[in-house]
Amino acid sequence: MAAYTAADVKALREKTGAGMMDCKKALAETNGDVEAAVDALRAKGLAAAQKKSSRTAAEGLVGVAVEGTKGVAVEVNSETDFVAKNDQFQDFVRKTTETALGVDGDDVEALKAASYPGGGTVADKLTDNVATIGENQQVRRMKSVSVSNGIVVPYVHNAAATNLGKIGVLVALESEAGADVLEPLGKQLAMHIAAAFPMALNADDLDADVIERERAIAAEKAAESGKPAEVQEKMVDGAIKKFAKENALLSQVFVMDNKTPIADVVAQAGKAAGSAIVLKDYVRFQLGEGIEKEESDFAAEVAAAVKG
Repeated sequence: MAAYTAADVKALREKTGAGMMDCKKALAETNGDVEAAVDALRAKGLAAAQKKSSRTAAEGLVGVAVEGTKGVAVEVNSETDFVAKNDQFQDFVRKTTETALGVDGDDVEALKAASYPGGGTVADKLTDNVATIGENQQVRRMKSVSVSNGIVVPYVHNAAATNLGKIGVLVALESEAGADVLEPLGKQLAMHIAAAFPMALNADDLDADVIERERAIAAEKAAESGKPAEVQEKMVDGAIKKFAKENALLSQVFVMDNKTPIADVVAQAGKAAGSAIVLKDYVRFQLGEGIEKEESDFAAEVAAAVKG
């Protein structure tokens, strides 16, 4: 019987970031002593991932994949853009995104626990990548869309490789129209989404906190006008309606003609095809969105390394 348990392997991996097989071997060699196994892995240079786990990972790639009537987008971060160009990293993002097609919901932890092509889990492969590539990497988020009858169109803006790039978009179109109609429409809508950055499909779906923040800003501006309270109230309502119109996808003006609302673009396409088309949902992932990057003093880091 082994002198260690699965929990010991898990604990050692979390402490060191080393691969599962390396952890098992280290525990076997140290008769199950986790701390001694940590030292053994450090001595072999296999505990590199631990120090890297605290670094900010705001670069990387967004992957998109479609299978049948379902599509998924996944963001995987690295510390530098250089790693994003690495074939090993790109292969990991591509395979992880394809694996996400089989995961229910948009649970990143479920994706990490899913089986990775070739053996182990996505989390296992991620840990191995950190150790071999030498940078912190994170599977940050995923989102899927699907239709019951229609098509999901993927698009990557400024692709770094097939289905990989800095901005990934999915457009879900519900319709009985053929792919010859839906694919070009979806591509145009996806390009619009990449450029226009809608915050929600329609006004009702806009985040309530965002609306309240915009209302507070509008109220402050209205108060500065010195106009009567009832006029200020109308000014605020008008500002919120304008904000909603400009940030909800269906009411945004199509960037390709700068005049037609997206809802009308879709309706016109359906009329021309002789079959109703519904823009059911979309995804827009932009790399590093919302991550606060740490500003570092490179010269100071080099000086510290020399002293250390």
